[in-house]
Amino acid sequence: SIIMNNPKQLAFPWNKINKSSLSGFYTSKANLELITFLRDKNFSDDLFIYGATNSGKTYLLQAICNEYSSLDKTSFYVPLKHAIGYGTEILESLENIDLICIDGIEAVISDELWERAIFNLINRAFSSKSRLILTSSSSLESLNFLLPDLESRIRRIQSYELYSIDDTEIYDALNHISNIASIKLGEKEARYLITYSKRDISNLVEVLESLDKLSLELKRKISIPLIKELI
Repeated sequence: SIIMNNPKQLAFPWNKINKSSLSGFYTSKANLELITFLRDKNFSDDLFIYGATNSGKTYLLQAICNEYSSLDKTSFYVPLKHAIGYGTEILESLENIDLICIDGIEAVISDELWERAIFNLINRAFSSKSRLILTSSSSLESLNFLLPDLESRIRRIQSYELYSIDDTEIYDALNHISNIASIKLGEKEARYLITYSKRDISNLVEVLESLDKLSLELKRKISIPLIKELI
């Protein structure tokens, strides 16, 4: 169908425009190999990426979809915890798309209907040369698969762990993200934010975006008093 060939027309609530970009993703030393591969336009292998909640898996998938879009290639992003309500039909006919990103497979593992649908999708994507990137907040070992066929199929996909940013890198990460987004964040303000806010990077990005919006609305620069108002 036309809709499936042009995923931009798909009216799913999670398909809103986002600014995620591979250059905007702060690369910690532990993630250097994976991010180098993802930035390489000649690397198009299927991937299974697992890592703690809030390590940045969703951001990365959306960034890769945006990258494909800029190269005039089709992509489709499916966050399974939201897609469950649409039924397994959502995974049908996706194999005509250049890149299929399935986010958070742990949400449907142990559900036979969904496991079968993912298994069938992997097989169809393999035949049609669609690229598939799957993510999970749990490692393969800790997922309770009902279908051994699905588990062994996923085991054949190249897998990488996405590590959370550690405390020694969080200041650099915040700086990198504010620079990419052209948000003026002074050193004192950055350190205050890290000290008094939840220290995971996805939370800090949310706070940073809200701060930027608030400072524009109030026509005030980002300062410690402004941060206090928000957090």
